[in-house]
Amino acid sequence: QVQLVESGGGSVQDGGSLTLSCTASSVFPNGTCLAWYRQPPGNKRERVAITSGGTNTLYADSVKGRFTFSRDDAKNTAYLQMSRLKPEDTGMYYCALVSCAGDCWWKDLPSCVRMWGQGTQVTVSS
Repeated sequence: QVQLVESGGGSVQDGGSLTLSCTASSVFPNGTCLAWYRQPPGNKRERVAITSGGTNTLYADSVKGRFTFSRDDAKNTAYLQMSRLKPEDTGMYYCALVSCAGDCWWKDLPSCVRMWGQGTQVTVSS
């Protein structure tokens, strides 16, 4: 069973940038999507972006234009480039393997997640 490990979190100032990585223990399973989620302090986990590969990526409105999701299948690694960070971007960030089917693409449904990483903390200070 593939495992996911995130890295790259840290503390930055308002307006700063970070790039998170998500490395899989084996090739990304065919037919699954990758997604990034975050959980702000005291709030529930929310989906930030989902990709099926290539340029087919869907972003949450709150990060659109600031975050870029990419993947390098040769390295079994996905990246979340975050720029113009805001204090409200603070939280634990998780990558996940998710179903691409049906509502799973368009909706943030817990039942769509197949595998979670352990998370990496991002803190943005004002």
